[in-house]
Amino acid sequence: MTNDDLRKANAETRSVWDANAAFWDEKMGEGNDFVNLLQWPAILRLLGPQPGQFILDIATGNGLTARRLAALEARVTAFDFSTELIKLARAHAAHGPLITYHVLDATDESALLSLGEAAFDSALCNMALFDMADIEPLFRTLPKLLKPGGIFVFTLTHPAFNNVSCVHVAEETDDQGEIKTVYSVKISRYLTPSRSHGLAIRGQPEPQLYFERPLQYYFNLGFRNGFVLDGFEERGFPPGVPQKNPLSWGGNFSDIPPVLVARMRLPIAS
Repeated sequence: MTNDDLRKANAETRSVWDANAAFWDEKMGEGNDFVNLLQWPAILRLLGPQPGQFILDIATGNGLTARRLAALEARVTAFDFSTELIKLARAHAAHGPLITYHVLDATDESALLSLGEAAFDSALCNMALFDMADIEPLFRTLPKLLKPGGIFVFTLTHPAFNNVSCVHVAEETDDQGEIKTVYSVKISRYLTPSRSHGLAIRGQPEPQLYFERPLQYYFNLGFRNGFVLDGFEERGFPPGVPQKNPLSWGGNFSDIPPVLVARMRLPIAS
């Protein structure tokens, strides 16, 4: 995309998240099955938040992850480019003194630097990189915001199994005289970065823009900016987890991961 295309896409994305903010806060609240079963346990393992650490919460949304980190006594600087989402995040009073909220655009390098160089022990971006029109400014700036040896943990809808082209399939098969239902996903594209509209939650007021990128895009961007990958989890629902809709993510797809969690680390100079 050209710079003008990126600016237009970024402006559309901000407008959509402002429009969806109240609906998102009501439906998401303090977390759903994706957060509680897939994202948060892996975030705890890979981020390892400790009392007193300074953590940057990128694209915090309604502040869900900021509040969870502050409950562990971390000091959290959280931001989002949606004014409406930050209003809702500030309205949740829990652990207020440990959280500082900002309205800030993750595609704006100078705005990111205003948060403070070498100020953070770690950074988290939970389920948001695919909502950003341009993630290169963030990856360029993070090494300046993190302390030596600092880590960056991000979660994604799995680009290989849970992108906008994903179709959920249920098929009956005769397995040696026993009729079984087999659940699978069909993917029609992966390697070529693309953008398209979709719904994160059924019924949200406005469809959002998804910016689809293959794994190599994320990892190579991190490597070019001095990070090493030293933690990685692909997360699937355990068998038996109920599904809200017949073909929505849940226990029937237990061997297919809809979420991944990655940790990238800045080496400490010798």
